[in-house]
Amino acid sequence: MKFRIKVIPGKRKEGVRRLSDGRLCLQVSAPAVRGKANDAVVNLLAQTFDLPKSSVIIIKGATGRFKEIEAPITLKQINSLSDEFSQ
Repeated sequence: MKFRIKVIPGKRKEGVRRLSDGRLCLQVSAPAVRGKANDAVVNLLAQTFDLPKSSVIIIKGATGRFKEIEAPITLKQINSLSDEFSQ
């Protein structure tokens, strides 16, 4: 499934939450330097949805805060996330 996310790099706590428009928002501790935040996004999504890291692909937005992701998850899994940051 393809879905859009918003990334907030450089935060103390990492977490995932669902926004009111259905997108996911990820806070990662890694800075947005040399792909470190992208790696952290892949790791966090893989951990959150219990997936291998190789199955989480950033399709668009590698250099921005808004990204399009492809991963083998369902809309039900996304909707099951809280609107508060959790990890």
